[in-house]
Amino acid sequence: MTDIARGPVMRTGTPDAAFTSAYRNYALFVLMLAYTANYVDRQILAILLQPIKIDLGLSDTQLGFLSGLTFAIFYATLGVPIAMWADRSNRRNIITLALTIFSGMTVVCGFVTSFAQLALARIGVGVGEAGSSPPAHSMISDMFPPEKRASAMGIYSLGINIGILIGFLVGGWISQWYGWRAAFMVVGLPGLLIAALVRFTLKEPQRGHADGLTAQGEGAAPRIGEVFGLLWSQRSFRHISFGTALAAIGGYAGVNWLPAFLSRSFHMSPGEIGTALALIIGFSGGAGTYFTGYLADRFAKRDIRWNVWVVAIVSALCFPFSVAMYLSADKTMALLFFIYPAFAGAAYIAPSLSMTQALVTVRMRAQASAVLFLILNLIGMGLGPQLAGILSDQYLPYYGQESLRYALLTISVVWIWSAFHFILAARSLKDDIERARQHGLK
Repeated sequence: MTDIARGPVMRTGTPDAAFTSAYRNYALFVLMLAYTANYVDRQILAILLQPIKIDLGLSDTQLGFLSGLTFAIFYATLGVPIAMWADRSNRRNIITLALTIFSGMTVVCGFVTSFAQLALARIGVGVGEAGSSPPAHSMISDMFPPEKRASAMGIYSLGINIGILIGFLVGGWISQWYGWRAAFMVVGLPGLLIAALVRFTLKEPQRGHADGLTAQGEGAAPRIGEVFGLLWSQRSFRHISFGTALAAIGGYAGVNWLPAFLSRSFHMSPGEIGTALALIIGFSGGAGTYFTGYLADRFAKRDIRWNVWVVAIVSALCFPFSVAMYLSADKTMALLFFIYPAFAGAAYIAPSLSMTQALVTVRMRAQASAVLFLILNLIGMGLGPQLAGILSDQYLPYYGQESLRYALLTISVVWIWSAFHFILAARSLKDDIERARQHGLK
């Protein structure tokens, strides 16, 4: 057997430190495919709510239960213990298992005959999805050096936009042609193939390799209390986490309620809505997700604080475009104004993840991502759509059919609030990164 630093992996769970540039790019592409499958399986429910409601005789309250806070709770909270496992074990295998679970449970959704069965299947999807991202973030950080990490995270995060594009297009048209059950099966099965790609073509990277470090004590990953304590003690992370959570409120409220807004305010058909949103979110959103990470890496070569300054600028500019979109009297103008909010919708993720990884030691990375996602998803995914619905109901006596328009307009203020937190994060970012480095040397 060859030495592990010079040759291939000799046994499962043993890291290979010698990764070529071509392999790193391939691995990033496969992980991005896995994240795409994650978002397709998550997003598919939104476009299928109405046919499911009719077929199973469900109420809007039951549909909200399936897609709102309950899903967010399972998805976000289970990410923490799974991340603890990932910081101690083979991350590639955990991603494989997660893909198999959420893809398989998505297929199962196509066979349900009751609300209870669909709820259990969707919980299964949430459990599986909880285990895919933190290990992937950790692997990417160990394959790409700090100066390329935000760009790599940006490419990985393109899975969000590609997943939403596929979810709207494929889900909408397959449902129209073959029924909602077929849509679940069509989007679920490819994830099983991607799981095989992850398991049999990716290698487990050595922890800390891209930073020129070696993780001390294989299997000696810290407990979540230590990870959370280190993160929360750093002012920059507190502001980054609040900034991402607020941006997520705006993003999740928009992506979940925009179809209803376009239908109620402009009387667009489901086909028009699905195609328009898929193209705008897929392409403009994808550009925003990638280029924000790219610009953060480029400018951060001069000053690391550009990682959060870039996000602050992108988020602040989202506010006037959102206001213009929700106040538009014409559907074409509303969709044109939406191009920038779609650009900004997930742009905060890559730099935020990159800085979160920098604020902990190499053996804390998966758990650090899980902590950030716990805050982001409980507040953003859990409260964003719910808040829009509550405000819409409260505004109904005053604005009637247009109540949702003004509910989403009110929520737009979170983009300015989010930008404020990213500006504050820059003040202590340098000192906090150095503190994390010193913590790792203890």
